[in-house]
Amino acid sequence: MTKHSGSSMHRVPSSGAVEHGYPSGHLGHLTAHEEQALVDFKTLLEEKSLYQPGSPPSHDDATLLRFLRARKFVPEDAYVQFSETEHFRKANQIEVLYDTIDIDSYEASRKLYPRFTGRRDKRGIPIYVFQIRHLDSHAVSKYEKSMETTYSRAKTDGKTPPKLLRLFALYENLTRFVQPLSSECVDRPHPDTPITLSTNIVDISHVSLRMFWNLKAHMQAASQLATAHYPETLDRIFIIGAPMFFSTVWGWIKRWFDPVTVSKIFILPEHDVLPVLTTFMHIKDIPKSYGGELEWDFFDEPAWDDEVKRMCQWENGHTTFPQGPLYWRPIDDGKRLECVAVGTKDATDRRERVCTIARASPPKSTEVTLVSTTVSQTDDAPEGEETFATPLEKPVVIGGEGPTANVAALPTAESN
Repeated sequence: MTKHSGSSMHRVPSSGAVEHGYPSGHLGHLTAHEEQALVDFKTLLEEKSLYQPGSPPSHDDATLLRFLRARKFVPEDAYVQFSETEHFRKANQIEVLYDTIDIDSYEASRKLYPRFTGRRDKRGIPIYVFQIRHLDSHAVSKYEKSMETTYSRAKTDGKTPPKLLRLFALYENLTRFVQPLSSECVDRPHPDTPITLSTNIVDISHVSLRMFWNLKAHMQAASQLATAHYPETLDRIFIIGAPMFFSTVWGWIKRWFDPVTVSKIFILPEHDVLPVLTTFMHIKDIPKSYGGELEWDFFDEPAWDDEVKRMCQWENGHTTFPQGPLYWRPIDDGKRLECVAVGTKDATDRRERVCTIARASPPKSTEVTLVSTTVSQTDDAPEGEETFATPLEKPVVIGGEGPTANVAALPTAESN
């Protein structure tokens, strides 16, 4: 078990530790205050020429709400972060980067960052796994050396390291491919609410203190840039395999994240890994290496679940999603989505339709839905605890005497 000490530590008893637990603060689950903040945010962005309404608008509501949640629904604060992100994206031509990145370079980047398992948790949020031990000095050195060659046609600001720009290509895949695909899956609670988050299992087993130290600068820069430009894309983060010295490492890792993100991190001792994970995920969607039933290893391609297989109508000889960057775009007046494979191979552009899916919720009015925050999902859930249910099972109460009560101690947000 990970060793912790100090008066600034406390136990994370439940998912209620997350300040904006899904679906609170998401489309279809906004309070009157949050609804008005979204309206005011759009007005402010339009005045600053950063947002254009229409059908479709320049930015969808789900994206705008990420910035509002990150800034506690204060439109002026969200505007600062949004404008900085838009400037960063233009200065580094992020869309051109994603469209023209060399597919081999893109795949090399995937090996050094969290990988999508192809599965989703009980709320329908995609599950990623990150095994830190693969970021040894040899792998990182080889990766950085590959930066010496051109890997996309995007022009950059000259300030952001190329290796971090490749990371942004992976975040583009999350927000433009994985999350939209997850949003169209209807085998989940709140199927009309877009998925804009990810659940992460971070495996730090077999990692030495020296390796952590060598990776410090790289991981710090990656974490800070991602927090700045892709806010509210991380939900729960389960850290497993923590060595005895991790309390020392955690002391500087926690400074890379804002207090809300810190509140989402669960450090799991070995005996709690499977009990906690199965509280949030079906055992069939947990990799076997963590006690589940899923045949999936870190370097494997996503093991797509039955719902994804059901939805996809494959084209151009495809029977699964190919490697490289992918994104979805609306067709047939928004009634369907097509998956487009992009990137370059041997300096030749790839622009190919992979499949189409029918929209689970075709475009409606752009008005957001107001709900009362006083209505509980269950009548018998204790106050302060979060509940959720899948269509096929009874609600699960998170917290109280459940397995998450044994989650290892974490620093309080106030101790940052």
